[in-house]
Amino acid sequence: MVCIAAFIILAIVGIVVAFLSIFNRELGKKYLKVFKKSFHCFGKRVRLQKCDTNFSEDVKTAILKKVVIKRPKLVKPLSITLEITSILIVVVTVWSLVEGVKAGLALWTLGTCNVSQPSNCALGADSCSINEDNLNWFTEWGEIFSNIPDRLKTWNVLDYINKNDGLNIAFVTGSTEIVDDKNAVKKVALSIIDPGCSVCMQSYKNLQKDEKFLKNHVLIVTAYPIKNTDGSYRFKNSELISRYILALNIYTESHYDEAIKNANGIVLDEDWARQTLYGYSEKILNRIFTEYNDEHINYQEVFNNRLDNDAASALLDSWLKEWGLSDDALATVRELVHSDEVTNELNHNAEIINQNIKPKGIPTMIYDGKKHLGLFKN
Repeated sequence: MVCIAAFIILAIVGIVVAFLSIFNRELGKKYLKVFKKSFHCFGKRVRLQKCDTNFSEDVKTAILKKVVIKRPKLVKPLSITLEITSILIVVVTVWSLVEGVKAGLALWTLGTCNVSQPSNCALGADSCSINEDNLNWFTEWGEIFSNIPDRLKTWNVLDYINKNDGLNIAFVTGSTEIVDDKNAVKKVALSIIDPGCSVCMQSYKNLQKDEKFLKNHVLIVTAYPIKNTDGSYRFKNSELISRYILALNIYTESHYDEAIKNANGIVLDEDWARQTLYGYSEKILNRIFTEYNDEHINYQEVFNNRLDNDAASALLDSWLKEWGLSDDALATVRELVHSDEVTNELNHNAEIINQNIKPKGIPTMIYDGKKHLGLFKN
């Protein structure tokens, strides 16, 4: 074990020596000679062969030579201590390598290097973590391996879209591509966000700035309020906002045919009507993520920390009236917000996301046949 531990230490020290050898080539030559001897011995021991050099003894002699002269009785216990220390160095190194591989695989498959506590991973800080569980070491490996197929498979975005999920879904198609009003082919993209998540806000802003992406994709947004382990919601009022988005989309679906006709029963411009009707949900998210109140405080901060449920509902109602929603329509939307229909839709979306998409954090997007984890970077 001494020669393996020495190789590990020499490999680490080699980084410093490589830099110093720029100024002192003799130091580099001496180090390289020792390192080659160490590497040869290490290779033999890894292959379970006996080391045919005296490198291990040379290391012990170099460390204990002064003790042999001054205190020969201490040589044996110090030699044993050296062996134990060598074993510990090897064990710690192997454990570190295993944990490093585990963290790398977790980051690739789940978007976080900490499977049980995603929020504790600095490398996964570009998402708001969900599904924080106290998993044991072996269960974490199991979750990593079970998610490898998800990273390799082709994702069909339409498998994860409900008709009331999105903000721009006034179309029926069996393909992940649609043709817009200008006969341009666009691909469908799904974005899963929490209205209270700051990373989702930045991801949304990045998406709005990416003209190329929006030109080539129809974006569908699913609001997913993150739950804590005790059943409460991570961000204050994010469930209420999600309910409003679903209620508006349900209302639009049920009133679309009558809304695109004028008093004489003549069909108005359908593309304009679709954009207007489906625009309410989009306007809510856009204002929450990109606009500020009179005190120049971002509306996400306002909803998360400054409004109770009733005040948040009143503010959303005032926005909808500002944007032209009639009193009758607003009354219907209010009823829908707290209805069983919206509750079922919210639970259904959560079930699809948790069981089929299985993200460890959001935002999460599906487009171009891939699942994309974390912040969208334009």
